[in-house]
Amino acid sequence: MRRADLPLSYSQGFHPQPKISLAAALPLGFSSRAEVLDVRLNESVAPEDISKRLKDNLPPDIKVTDVQEVDERLPALQTQVLSAAYDVHLTEPVDGLELKRRVEEVMKAASLIRERRGKTYDLRPLIEMMSVITQSDGKTWLKITLSAREGATGRPEEALMVLGIAPEPAQVERTRLIFKE
Repeated sequence: MRRADLPLSYSQGFHPQPKISLAAALPLGFSSRAEVLDVRLNESVAPEDISKRLKDNLPPDIKVTDVQEVDERLPALQTQVLSAAYDVHLTEPVDGLELKRRVEEVMKAASLIRERRGKTYDLRPLIEMMSVITQSDGKTWLKITLSAREGATGRPEEALMVLGIAPEPAQVERTRLIFKE
């Protein structure tokens, strides 16, 4: 933003921070094609100009797909996220039929009680969709959509663990954020 010479607005206090809000935090080690953020500027700049300035100053593999002006009175971006879609590419060989069976079990389960930070919760209502994709070359991967509710957000690593898959070697990429209308 600074390299693009955008007139960022900063918070007050001893350690002023730029007023930038991400729609949903991306867990460490995951990649994304679907980041959405709010940025407050001190002065009006046309969305097309913002887009051009960012594109001219970002690394080539980071793409700006859309810039829109939004009303400051709208609810916070974080409160508008309903769910997130992920592609999970498995780096270790897996039996596709066995994986499909496990996914079906998870999707049919009435509940999947898990523990996070010493508290128990039910993961099952947070898994909106989970499917196994088998490519023509035999590679198998997963598509998962997880709910993002206030106080309860589905996490891809938890979904992988209920399938018996270690999340560390998997390549997890967020492909889409789904917002309230």
